[in-house]
Amino acid sequence: MANIKEVSKKYEGQILEFFKDLHMHPELSFKEFRTTQKIKDLLISLGIEIIDMGIETGVVGLLKGKYDGPTVALRADIDALPILEETDVEYKSTVDGVMHACGHDTHTTSLIGAALILSEIRDELHGNVKFIFQPAEEKNAGAKMLVEAGVMDDVDAIFGLHNHPDVPAGKMGVKLGGLMAAVDTIWIDVYGKGGHGGIPQKTIDPIVATSGVIQGIQTIVSRNISPIDSVVVSIGTIEGGTANNVICEHVHMSGTVRTFSKETREKMPEILSQKVEDIARGYGATGKVTYRFDLPAVINERDMYDLACQSVRDVYGDEGIFDPTPTTGGEDFSIFTEKKPGFFYWLGSGNPEKGCVNQWHSPKFKADTDCLMVGANVLAQTAVNYMLKCTK
Repeated sequence: MANIKEVSKKYEGQILEFFKDLHMHPELSFKEFRTTQKIKDLLISLGIEIIDMGIETGVVGLLKGKYDGPTVALRADIDALPILEETDVEYKSTVDGVMHACGHDTHTTSLIGAALILSEIRDELHGNVKFIFQPAEEKNAGAKMLVEAGVMDDVDAIFGLHNHPDVPAGKMGVKLGGLMAAVDTIWIDVYGKGGHGGIPQKTIDPIVATSGVIQGIQTIVSRNISPIDSVVVSIGTIEGGTANNVICEHVHMSGTVRTFSKETREKMPEILSQKVEDIARGYGATGKVTYRFDLPAVINERDMYDLACQSVRDVYGDEGIFDPTPTTGGEDFSIFTEKKPGFFYWLGSGNPEKGCVNQWHSPKFKADTDCLMVGANVLAQTAVNYMLKCTK
């Protein structure tokens, strides 16, 4: 089998220019029309078949190897965020108020690099590669849409990556077990009895009850869930009241619940509802929880972890592997791995010397472009190694 790292050298300049162009022209979820066309044009030029999934944005391409074998999917997300860029890079966003603040341009470019590499060695491939350029990850919608359209029906395994500024550029974060948390959405309503702000004894104040609810749900961890487990309950919005001298009737909140354990995740609606109802009742108010399961956790299983470690070693040796700390941030890559086995890497994009230290969704976020070839090479090597594993 060809040496992936050697094959990729000729594409370094092309890959960097592709990245800069993407970064300068970011597009929001489900509006990635220019990005979609740019990806399509390049894949077609490589002789990669474009699969019609019935979607307006996003691209799915199929590269057929010379020999029979599994179909390996490689996935990248392509959308940007409604954030005004505040970096000093010369390829800064040209779209006012929109930037690649989560580094999806590094993911897309890494997958483009893998397509360039694998298309050159297609006559050595024992199987096929499906390239999934997914729209609308930031809305938690793109993966669900593609799965419903059947993108995983003929896939044997799927691999993906997400840049991380806490992982040094030049390395890949390879984690066994939970990497990113399940993320679910909650809405909490507290109902009271409105009235005059100067006559509170004639009311049931839902704002006071809400303050107790917010404090109380933070005791779920350690009092209802083991402190060794991982649960984060965050309230992101609070709406209630119309005037400073009026006690309102109703307070509405929204937030998220983040977990790693499937068992804990399944328990949370009941635990949260009981806690909210009981606390609200203590103030004479009524509490109600609406709970929506959104994204499962990203969990890397042992067999895929071993394959991932070997793939990084094959290109960069043991020193290319970084053992990262999991995050309770979410990723809809988990929607794909509900259907088929897979693995999710963290692509090292951090470099303090270049100012690549800010976290995702910051207006000052930037990735060290040295990560691009690492991502391309590891994705390509992983696809090859999975094929070889299946043909032994």
